[in-house]
Amino acid sequence: MKKIMGRLALALALAALVATGAFFAVQRAEVLRQETAWAAVQEAAVLKQGSTGSEVRTVQTKLKRWGYYGGAVDGIYGPQTKKAVIYFQQKNGLKADGIVGKQTFAALGMNASSGSSSGSSSGTNGYTSSDVYLLARCIYGEARGESYEGQVAVGAVVLNRVKSPSFPNTISGVIYQKGAFTAVDDGQINLTPNQTAINAAKDAMNGWDPTYGCLYYYNPVTATSQWIFSRETVVTIGKHVFAI
Repeated sequence: MKKIMGRLALALALAALVATGAFFAVQRAEVLRQETAWAAVQEAAVLKQGSTGSEVRTVQTKLKRWGYYGGAVDGIYGPQTKKAVIYFQQKNGLKADGIVGKQTFAALGMNASSGSSSGSSSGTNGYTSSDVYLLARCIYGEARGESYEGQVAVGAVVLNRVKSPSFPNTISGVIYQKGAFTAVDDGQINLTPNQTAINAAKDAMNGWDPTYGCLYYYNPVTATSQWIFSRETVVTIGKHVFAI
């Protein structure tokens, strides 16, 4: 009887081990499946050397317009495009890997799934929600220490530039134009804006322009360009002088 009971216990133990092994095998298979699916999503959400298509063409167009890229806009992600992306990433405080992923797409004002400006069409006064957010990031990076009117004024300057033939005709184009904004140069454009900056962006988009059409602003205490001092002053709001 003891031998029978011992064999039964051993059989039960072996059965338990087999069941446990099968359970962990199923678990491992599920983990591998999820990892494979995530890798596929990640692969689809990036542009890198070897990529082709309209999204690559849009990236090339934007980088060329802003002075980062001097090659052909051919929709082919070659070494020259990669070099331009790295340059853009370095200037904007992003990981300089030459790959257009989520953060670089956002900095370019693009979706990770289309070559158009990111965001839905339901924004403010015809602007997309991503336009609102990008303008808010610029306002927050440039003027979060200013009064609310001063923050709206910075947003208004960006929008005035969009309307001017002397500047790029999109919000992202104006903001990321090479050397245009300190917040882009030092990476503060990538900070998360607060609700005040978002509200200021919306007010500027809805037509409030405390600058009366100005295209420039500067802090006379910290400005180093002699050229900016030659511009005609229109109004001073807080620490910023707004000029045309």
